[in-house]
Amino acid sequence: MLARIPSYLLQGIDALPCEVEVDADLSTFDQKPVIVGLPDAGVKEALERVKSALTNSGYAWPQGRLVINLAPADVRKEGPVYDLPIAVGLLAATGVLANAAGLDYRSCVLGGELALDGRVRPIKGAIALAAMARQRGAKAVIVPADNAPEAAVVHDMPVYGVRTLSELVGLLVGAIEAEPTPPPDIGMLLGQAAASVDFGDVRGQEGVKRAIVVAAAGGHNLLMLGPPGSGKTMMAKALPGVLPPLTPQEAIDITRIYSAAGQMPAGVGLIAVRPVRSPHHTASTPSIVGGGMVPRPGEISLAHHGVLFLDELPEFPRDVLEALRQPLEDHTVVIARAHGAVRFPASFMLITAMNPTPKGDLPPGEIGKRAMEQYLAKLSGPLLDRIDIHVEAPAVPWKELSRRDEGPRGSSTAVMREQVLAARAKQDQRQGAGLANARLSGRQLDTWAKLDEAATQLLGQAMTELGLSARAYDKIRRTSRTIADLEGVETIRAHHVSEAVAYRLLDRKV
Repeated sequence: MLARIPSYLLQGIDALPCEVEVDADLSTFDQKPVIVGLPDAGVKEALERVKSALTNSGYAWPQGRLVINLAPADVRKEGPVYDLPIAVGLLAATGVLANAAGLDYRSCVLGGELALDGRVRPIKGAIALAAMARQRGAKAVIVPADNAPEAAVVHDMPVYGVRTLSELVGLLVGAIEAEPTPPPDIGMLLGQAAASVDFGDVRGQEGVKRAIVVAAAGGHNLLMLGPPGSGKTMMAKALPGVLPPLTPQEAIDITRIYSAAGQMPAGVGLIAVRPVRSPHHTASTPSIVGGGMVPRPGEISLAHHGVLFLDELPEFPRDVLEALRQPLEDHTVVIARAHGAVRFPASFMLITAMNPTPKGDLPPGEIGKRAMEQYLAKLSGPLLDRIDIHVEAPAVPWKELSRRDEGPRGSSTAVMREQVLAARAKQDQRQGAGLANARLSGRQLDTWAKLDEAATQLLGQAMTELGLSARAYDKIRRTSRTIADLEGVETIRAHHVSEAVAYRLLDRKV
């Protein structure tokens, strides 16, 4: 008897349809079961897991010739997601589900890993599975119970979560009546990212705080340069607290990435706050950009719609830093392999910090010329061009630190967040929701970032005297647009351009 079970395969962050065909010929002598259709080792091992799960759940393992095909046969299948469809296919092929009065497995899409005792374990890509099932007109989705809240984010698609193989069989034969997992109220889940530090606790550095407000308001990339102990890392940790909350679509986009990467917390249906990723400087290029034999999202994709913080920037290998250039420009990354290419989203704010010299707080004059050249050689001009704002974080005078319990605390996170939200609201009204100033194209800048005559002359003078690139020219216009939005004016004036140009002066220092 032949049974066909709809399932899926994960390609990048998208799910593609996959059909599990189980052919059980019980009239022949017992032979070794076969799985075909380009399975990897994890899929081939499914037979042993399914056999133990069926036996320990009270169902007989069919004796006869068993052939399991995973279609399409020209695409490699990986992982344990086919355990559940294979088990259902074997039960159907042996007649256990012949007169089922419950859910029709042929109109559902299934995926799940089986433990040896019949428990159903979570899988990757459940939200993508549900989206694919809805697109193809499936009646329902059956996934592990831990994945049900995630899959239920896809509206208009009934999602049933099961904890054991016996529970699934009861659902299919009609012995168990279950309600679909209710879809979450995404708007109620979204919240402000929690920051471990309040900007009010950072003494001094008002100039850096201003640069952070500009960066957060426009989604600009930021480089902080200063000696050890000047508060660079502390301010980077505080930055998530001033960013605007996620939109529902942004939250779904992030959840798809984390689900595909297998990094969804158990029982959590939605990543509801902006992610902040801070990889160590020893991280490899594949771990940052993404890669592997079967491509997986890297740190830049896990920071999608959030923040990627690179501390001690020159300590990262040069090939890692150069690999960031294309994603910073295109906001996506393409991982090419012999069997095809996978595209991952990578629209993130790059926040970086570095010491001015390899010895930290020693002035450049006391560092050898060769050592300084080697230290700065990793920071290429094209990479710096893609960082909108460069700001110096000078050492805080001890008198400023000693009066920690006296006088004003300086700009707090709450005050800075209000400024950022007001500027973002102005951008949404002008450009449409979700399009920050840092993402404006040249043509959009011509429309929405008009400079008055004095501002135009000042920008031209700065370009000539500082020798800035054409990319830096557009970066200055975008930053000027954000500064004007923070001030609540539509026309960009000379003092807006002046501040934006000041944020490019490190082009000559680094």
